[in-house]
Amino acid sequence: MKEVLVVYYSQTGQLLDIINNVIAPLKDGQTNITYHQIVPEKPFPFPWTEEVFVDAFPESYLQIPTPINTPDASIMNKKYDLVILGHQVWYLTPSVPVNSFLKSEAAKTLLHNTPVITVIGARNMWYQSQEKVKRLLVDCKAHLVGNIALIDRHLNHISVITIQHWMLRGRKDRYLGIFPRPGVSDKDIQEATKFGAPIKEALQSGSFQNLQKKLLSLGAVRINPSLIPTDKRGNVIFSKWAALIMKKSRSGAAVRKRWLTVFKYYLQFTIWIIAPILFIVFLLTYLPFYRKIQKDIAYYSSVDLR
Repeated sequence: MKEVLVVYYSQTGQLLDIINNVIAPLKDGQTNITYHQIVPEKPFPFPWTEEVFVDAFPESYLQIPTPINTPDASIMNKKYDLVILGHQVWYLTPSVPVNSFLKSEAAKTLLHNTPVITVIGARNMWYQSQEKVKRLLVDCKAHLVGNIALIDRHLNHISVITIQHWMLRGRKDRYLGIFPRPGVSDKDIQEATKFGAPIKEALQSGSFQNLQKKLLSLGAVRINPSLIPTDKRGNVIFSKWAALIMKKSRSGAAVRKRWLTVFKYYLQFTIWIIAPILFIVFLLTYLPFYRKIQKDIAYYSSVDLR
């Protein structure tokens, strides 16, 4: 009997739906599947309020852990053949609850010398967030053997509008009746079961060496190369803003709130003005940097860590 542990944090339930479909073929009587839901001591609300959403930025980006629940003794006392780690992206970074888990002593125990498959449910830019997860997995001495990233396939600025509707109103419907439904499509979620077959094969054989290659052949990862420089540039900007807000926060909540308000408007400027400029630059430099772009696509599709 193979032992699989599913560790996840899902505010809306979308990520859990994806995971359940991914591992559906594993529920065959030959595999025992255990779930651990990460639960922060101070819950993050859903739907978000705009104030709380912006307030989560500095600690989220700087990967500052928050107190979370500890896995039950029955989970901690078992050795797993595979761990499925589901994570979302907050501010180009793994969500605070997932980051907190990966920095915990429990994670270091559970993931030590254990194969891990990451499952991502995101709007679109998950590349640098996954790099941060890779480094945290290395710290836990885990072995990343696979990655599945399902995204909102609509245009970047369309998904900005629809995701705000979903996150702030709690409704995964068509905003104003004209925009597409936000998040990962129902079709992509339902078809995630196709990834279960190669995972099951690797699990039963005990060899995960070619798993990511097989997952990629099924469409487990879709890279939009124009978003790679946007993701990188966003991390540079966020690092400066997060450090500034944390420094100013020492003066009190009122000062923090004022700086977060400034950041909120700057973020809108970046999304609607800077991001399109970066896209134009990408188009103009596509041919000269073609080889580098192809290398980046191959790298971010892989489970390697530079």
